[in-house]
Amino acid sequence: MSITELAIKRPSLVVVLFSALSFFGYISLTSLSYELMPKFEFPVMTIMSIYPGASPSEVENSVVKKLEESVSDLEGIENLRGASQENVGLVIIQLGNQTNVDKALSDAQRKVNQVLPLLPKNAKTPTLSKFGFSEMPVLRMGVSSTMEATAFYDVVKNKIQPAIAAVSGVAQVALIGGEERMIKVNIRKDDLTKYNLSMLQVVQAVGVSNLDFPTGKIKNESTEVLIRLAGKYKTVAELNALIVARMPYTNTEIRLSQVADVQDAKRDIDKLNRINGVNAIGIDVRKQSEANAVDVSKAARVVLAKLEKEYAKDKLKFGIASDGSEFTMKAAEAVQHDLMLAIFLVAAVMLLFLHSIRSALIVMVAIPASLVTTFIAMYLLGFTLNLMTLLALSLVIGILVDDSIVVLENIYRHLEMGKDRVTASLVGRSEIGFTALAITLVDVVVFLPLTMVKGLVANILGQFSYVVVIATLCSLFVSFTVTPLLASRFASVIHLDNKNIFGFLILKFEAFIDYIADEFAFILKGALYAWWTKAIALLFAFGLFMGSFMLISYGFIGSEFVNAGDRGEFIIKIELPKETPLETTNQITNKIEAILFKKKEITTVFATAGMSSDILGSQTSSNKSDIQIKLVPSEERSIHTDIFAKNTKTELDALFPGVKISCKPVSILGGADQDPIQLVLGGTNLDSVMHYANIWRDSIAKVPGIQGAELSISTGNPEINIDINRDKMSDLGLTLDGVGATLQTAYTGNTDSKYRDGNYEYDINVQLDAFDRKSRADLEDITFINNKGQLIALRQFAEIKQGIGPGRLERNNRQPSVTIRSGILGRPSGSIGADIQKYLDRTYQPKTVAYQWDGDMKNQQEAGGQMGIAGLASILLVYLIMVALYDSYIYPLVVLFSIPLAVIGALLALALTQQSLSIFTGIGLIMLIGLVAKNAILIVDFTNQLKAEGKGVKEALIESGKTRLRPILMTTFSMIIGMLPIALAKGPGAEWKNGLAWALIGGLTSSMFLTLVIVPVVYSVVE
Repeated sequence: MSITELAIKRPSLVVVLFSALSFFGYISLTSLSYELMPKFEFPVMTIMSIYPGASPSEVENSVVKKLEESVSDLEGIENLRGASQENVGLVIIQLGNQTNVDKALSDAQRKVNQVLPLLPKNAKTPTLSKFGFSEMPVLRMGVSSTMEATAFYDVVKNKIQPAIAAVSGVAQVALIGGEERMIKVNIRKDDLTKYNLSMLQVVQAVGVSNLDFPTGKIKNESTEVLIRLAGKYKTVAELNALIVARMPYTNTEIRLSQVADVQDAKRDIDKLNRINGVNAIGIDVRKQSEANAVDVSKAARVVLAKLEKEYAKDKLKFGIASDGSEFTMKAAEAVQHDLMLAIFLVAAVMLLFLHSIRSALIVMVAIPASLVTTFIAMYLLGFTLNLMTLLALSLVIGILVDDSIVVLENIYRHLEMGKDRVTASLVGRSEIGFTALAITLVDVVVFLPLTMVKGLVANILGQFSYVVVIATLCSLFVSFTVTPLLASRFASVIHLDNKNIFGFLILKFEAFIDYIADEFAFILKGALYAWWTKAIALLFAFGLFMGSFMLISYGFIGSEFVNAGDRGEFIIKIELPKETPLETTNQITNKIEAILFKKKEITTVFATAGMSSDILGSQTSSNKSDIQIKLVPSEERSIHTDIFAKNTKTELDALFPGVKISCKPVSILGGADQDPIQLVLGGTNLDSVMHYANIWRDSIAKVPGIQGAELSISTGNPEINIDINRDKMSDLGLTLDGVGATLQTAYTGNTDSKYRDGNYEYDINVQLDAFDRKSRADLEDITFINNKGQLIALRQFAEIKQGIGPGRLERNNRQPSVTIRSGILGRPSGSIGADIQKYLDRTYQPKTVAYQWDGDMKNQQEAGGQMGIAGLASILLVYLIMVALYDSYIYPLVVLFSIPLAVIGALLALALTQQSLSIFTGIGLIMLIGLVAKNAILIVDFTNQLKAEGKGVKEALIESGKTRLRPILMTTFSMIIGMLPIALAKGPGAEWKNGLAWALIGGLTSSMFLTLVIVPVVYSVVE
């Protein structure tokens, strides 16, 4: 007994099965969480080390090179990059796609631990981490209050920050700005000289006198009491009265107040934060790698509301600058809207073709029945409702009804022959079952290669492919069970008349279908007339096919990895000359904010003066500022974010000459630091690399579409170099360790000791008074105590030179490198990259300098290869499936001729709608391999049946074309109309969906018409 016969004769079995599937499908759907993108790991690790007070050159030589050497032999490394700037060094390890990142991270940690003794004493222990989307803040906000500044910072640090960190799924809560309490010990240089003391002696005295000791216990027969020596400072007066030394001979006490000013003050402000012009403390909330961004954001907002109520008397207020979950939910809601609209439109198409609501409902049952089972599979596989899985569900709406349409259409054909419902359902399904199986399997095998490829493409499209495969297989099962079951109970032949408007319209539509069938039959007869008419038809199709590729070569269709999209956010980066103080930077930032507030498209301005974020993370810099801008939703403005950002930059450049300003749109994934165009130059000599980098940058800047080409290495960083004469230093009884520690204390400060007030601790900063460290002469006068107790000035054994150093240094595969990077505007990145490549190909290439692409171009190259392999594998699998089903090697080749016919329409649609070739339009082209093969299968399969009945090839082909026109139109038009809402979609994530949908619509349209002529012609040729 076949599965269809079992379904018809035992309907209760089908009812019970799908009732259970619906129940568990609903449970699974409600259990699925929302994410913007599928969870995946980048095969990238980072090693970061902080080296306070070190220049970029010192960071590179003393830290980065040693870290690179330690991990250079790690298994699976594809690329090793280093970056060094003031105080911080970073090593980026890019691994192969097959590498286990967790194991590699463990191995790297072990190797880094081995070189820790070789790193400078003052360098912080390097931190290793994996790179992922979880590194981006889920929430970015500013919190303001009427409290006194230092008290407010205490509340934020000790109350608010822990409360947010306690939210389930939160990994890190970082504070930006604020005025933190600090006990300052400002040492007076003249008094140090007067009492013959060194700064290190003061630091040591402060440290050793500020300790608590658990010294033991007093025990007796009934009690046990802990003994603790309480040596921590309780008041600032105690610190002032601290004895730091005694005068020789007289034994007179020298107290701290005699050599330093002790103040209960604030930490020097190095960052200022504002939210919409209001002074605030910035807060970045990052989630755990496995946590759900939407859930974390919702839970965090509940805590924020409670905190606002708790501190209402102090007017505590949180201003949300950026919430990644908002974009995620808007994108999800937009796709859900497209999905529901697609279902409605497909239902209307079914009603138009099948003539009755009853028949349309029989087919439409396939959609919910297939989807509920898909939800169960998604839950079991650990998928989420993200942009890719929701897009897959939207795209398969038209596909899900294909099998049921083919089965039901054949059942109706038998009903019209006079058979009863049960017989017609059994015979109709059995007769067409082979065809239904074939058209479903070609869809499945098209997506199987995409589930097996590796790399970024697989990470993005993996869940998409699985959802399509699962939903398509479910639709096949429904067409073999539910569809014939419902047809055996409710199907009936509809007799139409023109006495009502519905009947009149349907009859006109049927007449139109008959007219199209007759016209195609006439064209097909002409094409099959003789060998030369067949040749003309094939040459015509070949000409269209080659002409469609000329749309690419002539620039009508560009290329890119993915469309950047319009998230409605961009970041303004401000950079002034290196020596600019924070006060000046803040004034410029304030003026720019005032200009931004006047723009009606801007809703939120989140500014941080004194800090800038890049690949090295957030770094404090008195001459830099970041301003994050949020715009009104895209439907409420007439300008795209990248154009608005460009116009803003042009305006600000004119108003603030001499200030380096860049405006970078925030991508759909939430990052803004990765420029699409990145060309990495490397060589053994940095000067040579920089020479060619400057030449190529100037030429690249002239390429149409390039915006703000610049080098990643900054020069002209003023610095003071201290050249020590080691012999003199040794003769004077000093050590380099003591000299370095003294200078670091003088100009950076020492915060090893803490001051406790109640439950909180504050830094005690021992540092040379600001008055004594204003000039180069002050530096030369810094004194040290040698091993004989004598005061030695720095000028006695060192030469102080004013110089210029690099602000940043980079290395690529352990060689000096520099990256030419640029934003884009008005052209796809692939087209711009192709123009740059042409320039590089005709330019002299020095043997000492090599280059490689990074960023968007590198991703495109990798994606192009992976998508190409997946496409070829799909075609091969489609062919092999049909060979197995038809037991023939010739007929499957005929079916494959429908694929180039689809490419014609797909490329034409992309050109007309100004879409680019990307991984999303690429997936559309791969989908077409399976979708358009269905039409050819219907024609070839029915032609074979007619031939088996004794009809000639030409007669069978013409009759097959006329008979199969209706199901071809019905299935193809249902897919086209189902994808139309996606093609026309606006809002979050629309740019990714539009190109994919237009490629499918164009390919299906051209294939629908050309297949009816070209495939029969090819069939007759090979026959």
